[in-house]
Amino acid sequence: MRANRIVTLTSDFGLDDPFVGVVKGVILTINPEANIIDLNHGVASHDIREAAFTIGMNYRFFPERTVHVVIVDPGVGSRRRPILVVTERYYFVGPDNGVFSMIFEREKRDLKVVHITADQYFLKVNSATFQGRDVFAPAAAWLTRGKDCRMFGETINDFVTLDLPVPVRMKGTLRGEIIHIDKFGNAMTNICLPDIVDLTGRRHDGTLRIFLRDRVVPLKKYYGEAKSATLHALVNSSECLELFVNRAHAAKKFKISVGDPVEIKVTA
Repeated sequence: MRANRIVTLTSDFGLDDPFVGVVKGVILTINPEANIIDLNHGVASHDIREAAFTIGMNYRFFPERTVHVVIVDPGVGSRRRPILVVTERYYFVGPDNGVFSMIFEREKRDLKVVHITADQYFLKVNSATFQGRDVFAPAAAWLTRGKDCRMFGETINDFVTLDLPVPVRMKGTLRGEIIHIDKFGNAMTNICLPDIVDLTGRRHDGTLRIFLRDRVVPLKKYYGEAKSATLHALVNSSECLELFVNRAHAAKKFKISVGDPVEIKVTA
């Protein structure tokens, strides 16, 4: 297996405790040449869905054969399985709790999921409360050293998948919802550019109207184009529709929460 020394880490650990540092230490002990990148340690505690969106929208921006480790694991120590997900271009290591649901959907053509059981690749400590350190980190490190994915365990087909919200298309209308609010207060939806193009036929004139609840939200190309301190929308860097207030916290100002409905309508 051709290896890549890059490992990304996504977790709900935050940076106030030593957990992230310890995970990195384990990886570097096994492969001192590993290049570890912190993708996001600010996932809300135990929020598997937020972690699924985080990795699902960002994994493709890394070089081929990057190993993506996700440690958002409220079931740590239970019967839930540690898994290795193998796609055409990437590897993913983490718990079998649905955190890779978007990967399963987007990469289903070339997908293999392995139940990690080869304990010779685990740390000998193997705590029931820190399997990110004892199972996921070592597995990722050994992958960066070229270990064949078949060495980690048997292929499974009954992996856990979350029922993530998807936009609903009706005649002239696309209904979605807020799925994430970032540190700037911008509210990202599950409506992405291909959905919009499919609805509008690539029209970007006055025929397109966006609604948050009953509020009409004007569409802009970039943040600075919004001159007034009111709610606007744009297609963000992940190619998803996002609601924002220029230089202000949209979620606080307009009381936006995850799950709030968003609609796009095409008018004559």
